[in-house]
Amino acid sequence: MEEVIDELRERNEPVPVALELPDEECLVEIQEQILIHLPFALREFLLTVSDVVYGRLEPVTASDPHSHTYLPEVTSTAWDLGLERNLIPLCYDAPIYYVVDDEEGEVFAWDSDTQEMQDETWESVWHWVRDVWLES
Repeated sequence: MEEVIDELRERNEPVPVALELPDEECLVEIQEQILIHLPFALREFLLTVSDVVYGRLEPVTASDPHSHTYLPEVTSTAWDLGLERNLIPLCYDAPIYYVVDDEEGEVFAWDSDTQEMQDETWESVWHWVRDVWLES
């Protein structure tokens, strides 16, 4: 995990208005909004690297309610489209939502057009970051 965090920090792109990292209180508020517990690795991700801007993918964020990547909004949209309620979006790459299982923390790819899970999965958020986000 530390290697992945270091790699993301090295690749972080400068932007006019930088994102902020959330604190624990912010994550508690988000859990109350979406009425689901955030898996440990997703919490770690949000607390440590959700301010990173890199490549074309835009994973969810937790500090700015006005952002198009704000976790509660992305979650609400995905659930409205038919995503199962035990899955929490990590990233939207139309039409694919990369989602985290609230129990095991495993990451899946869900196609919002076909309403089907794709074959590929990742053991954790950090495996997805390494294999998908950093390779995008």
